[in-house]
Amino acid sequence: MPQPELSPLQRFVLAFYAFFAVLFRAEVALAVHRIREARLALGEGAGAPPEPMPPAPARPTAAPIAAPSPAAPSPPPPIPGPVVAAPAPAATSPRPAPHVAPSPAPARPAEPAKPDPRPALQLLGLLQREGRFVDFLEEDLAGFPDASIGAAARAVHAGCKKALQEYFRLEPVLGGAEGARVTVERGFDAAAIRLSGNVVGEPPFQGSLRHHGWRAKEVKLPPAKDGQDASLLAPAEVEL
Repeated sequence: MPQPELSPLQRFVLAFYAFFAVLFRAEVALAVHRIREARLALGEGAGAPPEPMPPAPARPTAAPIAAPSPAAPSPPPPIPGPVVAAPAPAATSPRPAPHVAPSPAPARPAEPAKPDPRPALQLLGLLQREGRFVDFLEEDLAGFPDASIGAAARAVHAGCKKALQEYFRLEPVLGGAEGARVTVERGFDAAAIRLSGNVVGEPPFQGSLRHHGWRAKEVKLPPAKDGQDASLLAPAEVEL
């Protein structure tokens, strides 16, 4: 069947479409490559060209189609319009989260140091040893007559006074006998002088001394023995 000849306008449109089809469609580029290789082979006289692909019917035009030339090669099949793929969106790498420095943990308040009970236990042991102070306080005196209690109190008083005078030096906070008139000046130590009664206004205050108070000027407790249990106030006594 004779092949129709394309007009210059048809060839121009075909060339425009072929450019984009070869650029974006692998099968069209492969077909054009085969045709080009066949034409090069014909030009060098080596073998017969491969059988061309059957052409699609030509588009109708208003101008009459001239008879094709027998020597003209068969044109490639009509190529549809170029297919331009939409560019893929650029991959955006996730933005790293901002580094937030950890807030420092609140510092725990320092626990107050526990008081050392050994000096108090040592003093209580001395009063027990010299005046049977613990025995006197732990005794139930409800069933004893006053005369018996008075006699026991004298013994406890003498022994405890001996311990105080031996290991402590005491002095009154305010001098004077009980009931004497005293003056409390401005800026007095509220821990050392306690006011009672009708306290109105600002010092100086005039009042009657109810108790002169005590202050330890010197403490001479004997050193504790190594390995001795401080909680042992008095040993148990067994008579054989």
